[in-house]
Amino acid sequence: MGAVATEIVGRIGLIGFDSPPVNAAGHALRMAIVEAMAAMAAEPGVEAIGLYGKGRAFIAGADITEFGKPPRDPWLPEVCNVIEASAKPVVAVLHGAALGGGLEVAISAHARIAVPGVAVGFPEVTLGVIPGAGGTQRGPRLTGIPKAIGLITTGRRIGADEALEMGLVDRIADGDPRELALHWAEAALTGELPTRRTGGIAVTPDDAALDAAEAQLRETQGHLFAPHKCVEAIRACTGPLPEGLAIERAGFNACIESPQRAGLIHAFFAERAVQKIPEAGATARDITKIGVIGAGTMGSGIASAFLLAGYPVTMVERAQDALDRGISTVGKNLDGAVKRGRMAQETRDALPLTATTEMGDLSGCDLVIEAVFEDFEVKREVLSAMEDACPGAILATNTSYLDVNALAQTLKRPEEFIGLHFFSPAHVMKLLEVVVGDRTAPEVTATAFKLGKRLGKIAVRSGVCDGFIGNRVMNHYRKAADHLVLDGASPQEIDAAMRGFGFAMGPFEVSDLAGLDIGWATRKRHAATRHPDERYSTVADTMCENGWLGRKTGRGWYLYEGGSGPNPEVAPLIEAERVRHGIAPRSFTAEEIVERYMTAMISEASRVVEEGIALRPIDVDAVFLFGYGFPRWRGGPMHHADTLGAAEIVATIERLAGDDPQFWQVPSILARMAETGGTFAEMNREE
Repeated sequence: MGAVATEIVGRIGLIGFDSPPVNAAGHALRMAIVEAMAAMAAEPGVEAIGLYGKGRAFIAGADITEFGKPPRDPWLPEVCNVIEASAKPVVAVLHGAALGGGLEVAISAHARIAVPGVAVGFPEVTLGVIPGAGGTQRGPRLTGIPKAIGLITTGRRIGADEALEMGLVDRIADGDPRELALHWAEAALTGELPTRRTGGIAVTPDDAALDAAEAQLRETQGHLFAPHKCVEAIRACTGPLPEGLAIERAGFNACIESPQRAGLIHAFFAERAVQKIPEAGATARDITKIGVIGAGTMGSGIASAFLLAGYPVTMVERAQDALDRGISTVGKNLDGAVKRGRMAQETRDALPLTATTEMGDLSGCDLVIEAVFEDFEVKREVLSAMEDACPGAILATNTSYLDVNALAQTLKRPEEFIGLHFFSPAHVMKLLEVVVGDRTAPEVTATAFKLGKRLGKIAVRSGVCDGFIGNRVMNHYRKAADHLVLDGASPQEIDAAMRGFGFAMGPFEVSDLAGLDIGWATRKRHAATRHPDERYSTVADTMCENGWLGRKTGRGWYLYEGGSGPNPEVAPLIEAERVRHGIAPRSFTAEEIVERYMTAMISEASRVVEEGIALRPIDVDAVFLFGYGFPRWRGGPMHHADTLGAAEIVATIERLAGDDPQFWQVPSILARMAETGGTFAEMNREE
């Protein structure tokens, strides 16, 4: 039957899902399951049916190639109903992954066996929808309402042990999925494995849990759509199954029509799209040992990231006291991983970290990355020493802004050099900008992407420019925020407006967290080339001169020691700066703040795409989704730009240019798109 393999062994009918690579629940598999179930029902010798997945998974979830397309019969709800209605007991064996629609198929069976290592869950909410094939109705019948709420509204994945404890599966058994399906289907006939129709299980009402979940979601995720629809659907699970399924389907359809669904689906694809790079055909090198130069916050974080991925690491620092602080930081990072359940204590204790003050101890490393002070001459000297100490190794810089091509010119082997821009904290943040220089060899780039995957990072390819993709764009929209302050908005109003847009933190809160000295160093570096007509505020510079560097010094834009709230000494600085510029401040609405901030972000991001610094618009989206806290449900700045339309963005820029023509300039790419009605999405599809 194409997407399934069927066989009859004695009185057991086996249906093996066979739709590589992960048995996604696409149309061909859905059709084949319905046909196979009908064939088994018609076989008089078949008394029980075993379902299992061939290859890597049971059913890993929906077929992503069908996203955004009209559904084709049979829909997954129909498949699940056919399985549950079977007059012959049906046992499902779950291995690899049984996620989303895959778990919905499983819980429509009459019993479930989990193979150790399986991942189960309902991740639909992370894509802006709710389970639409019985997950919100059959799930609570197995787990109870409180546990179902926790699983469905978060989209988290759980393993076999937790699935058994929750009641989603009936047994855990190791072995070949086909053999297990045969054994446990037979056990269902002998009574060793009890079976029942999930839809017939009574659910204990729990209005208190549902009300509490609704209240919590209003407080913590009020801007999202799908989680609230999850609770609405779960509330219907205490009634007859057909009525609950109808309510679930209505909620699912409402989510499909939500703009958030499109943004979340775009974010889902962004994670995969960035893997398509020109160097994909090059042979990546095998990396077995890592060197890290610098034991500060970033160096320690990078070392921790590689250790967590299982690499032996040699960490080098010039002074023993700095090295000792780095060792302590790495230890705390690893202890945190143990506490969060990311690794076992015995694994943490065995991690191979070598800490040294001798550059020569890097001998034998396959890749060495420097994470020293952001100064060209300092990095040049360190890179030269790295090259001498590690002949044959790939050399990498963690610079946030500096010219990778200029650094490469100081090396004997520029083809072996690449930028690996980690984001702090490096062992936590998902984004890794892979900065490819003019002379970087293709296999070195391919190796960097292979490393990124091993580290669990989202690696995005960037060309060389000041700040690469993320920091270049960030510097531009931060200027827009500074201009808003000059014109009358307070830092607190700007932060609140951007949180309302969906960011977890506003730009001034982020500055305090990162440290104001980082931006200060960049501004000083750019001072000589600053455009004479640029509106420049000295407020942040004065704050840095006063030692107000943010959280690490107890005060920045806000207070962190001896009080909380806005730093009262900042307001007089802002007022003096307005007087110096001759500005009569005015008030701004949250909508006006968001408009200026996002228009500035989109403008500079458009230039990054036009100049080829980013391969595609979706690469820019990935950078901001995974490195800068852009609200996932909005899809990223380029996706958000498409929702606004190029013509509207151009009109906004032209209007704002009346007050500041130097800053507000229409990018050529946006002008062309406004004329033709083009979109960034079309540019993604051209790849």
